[in-house]
Amino acid sequence: MTVHVLERTQVIRRPVDEVFAFFARAGNLEKITPPWLRFEMVSPEPAEMRVGNRLEYLLHIHGVPLRWISRIDAWEPGHRFVDRQLRGPYALWEHTHEVEPHPEGALSRDCVRYALPLGALGELVHRLLVRRDLDRIFEYRRQAVIRLLG
Repeated sequence: MTVHVLERTQVIRRPVDEVFAFFARAGNLEKITPPWLRFEMVSPEPAEMRVGNRLEYLLHIHGVPLRWISRIDAWEPGHRFVDRQLRGPYALWEHTHEVEPHPEGALSRDCVRYALPLGALGELVHRLLVRRDLDRIFEYRRQAVIRLLG
């Protein structure tokens, strides 16, 4: 299985605690996900985020409806959390969200380790479609964060 890594950073002119709180609220994921994915939170948002929380979503990838379940595997309030796909389209999806102080406010860092199923066929689909889709999704996310947080 080939593990790919997607990394993005973004300076946000807001305090670290505010930026972390924004990303840590599961309901905000809908606000920063592109409309073409028709993302919908299925599970109720947890009252308190912590290790072990499970989140369930419904989204559409190229029109195909998919149920995605993730679990919070690491939770360091104000600094970092990790969500891992338990059920979804990937053989591996581990998304680390980090926020740290920056002279202009906060530096947000996303690091996604992911792998596709189906061996060589999955790698072909990655080269032809998935990598480009992820770039578009994370660029939309970057623009949405600018729009929502400045």
